[in-house]
Amino acid sequence: MRLLFCFPRTPPLSMSLFSLLGAVEIGLIFSLVALGVFISFRLLRFPDLTVDGSFPLGGAVCAILISSGTNPYVATAAAAAAGAVAGLATGWLNVRLKIMDLLASILMMIALYSINLRIMGGPNVPLINDDTLFTLLQPPGLEDYWSRPLLLLVIVVAAKLAMDWFFSTERGLAIRATGSNARMARAQGINTGAMVLLGMAVSNALVALAGALFAQTQGGSDISMGIGTIVIGLAAVIVGESILPSRKLVLATLAVIIGAIVYRFFIALALNSDFIGLKAQDLNLVTAVLVTIALVIPQLKRKLAARR
Repeated sequence: MRLLFCFPRTPPLSMSLFSLLGAVEIGLIFSLVALGVFISFRLLRFPDLTVDGSFPLGGAVCAILISSGTNPYVATAAAAAAGAVAGLATGWLNVRLKIMDLLASILMMIALYSINLRIMGGPNVPLINDDTLFTLLQPPGLEDYWSRPLLLLVIVVAAKLAMDWFFSTERGLAIRATGSNARMARAQGINTGAMVLLGMAVSNALVALAGALFAQTQGGSDISMGIGTIVIGLAAVIVGESILPSRKLVLATLAVIIGAIVYRFFIALALNSDFIGLKAQDLNLVTAVLVTIALVIPQLKRKLAARR
């Protein structure tokens, strides 16, 4: 069973309210992924492909715990902790064993595929009749397609504010200094290896948290739900930086969240436009096209600015 968010067919260039809220819901979940990717790629300058494994890891841990009777709050927290461990493992391969950063993340991503299968005991774990965060916190009289985006918005805002605060502390500034210039950071007495480990742990904890929330909104966890997660995260970061370019961290994290929502909105619009003729199986194609456009637009802006 493969868990995908499918949008109903609607008239050309139009979206039903259900589809619109669904796009916002998934966009908010992947904004947590984008925040994690922002930490690794932008702040640490660490090309981390562990994301494709830590996202389903969060879903797997959360789903198996909830299905076995664990409180959803505890299960969600355990999923985030599992993601932090995965990030630490990737950082350890790079810092302690001196394996190239990209290769270390690829090795961890491959290992997590088998680990996730072990955790779930199979390719998927359903959560159809189990209580989740969203069923426990759903206000009476409010439909779930309204309550889920609202609850996710609260979680994302809390994560953004916590991230803004952490990276303005001495430890957070040390992580940013490590990513900007590791040699200079070491000259200032910063343990750059420890900062890489900490940054990778925080990054993948956010991604695993997103995976746990995704599993709870989609009714279960699936081994294939992490495919292309890193591409979606990078797309959200790039789109957000194009919409709201800024060097200030507070605005940069806001841009990443906006980018994730806008990205999912365009995905939903493309899949709901009859005249284009796209279907759910074209999701990866649409993703590749949108990422390509997002990468090309900044280059075109620079060329136009140079001509002027």
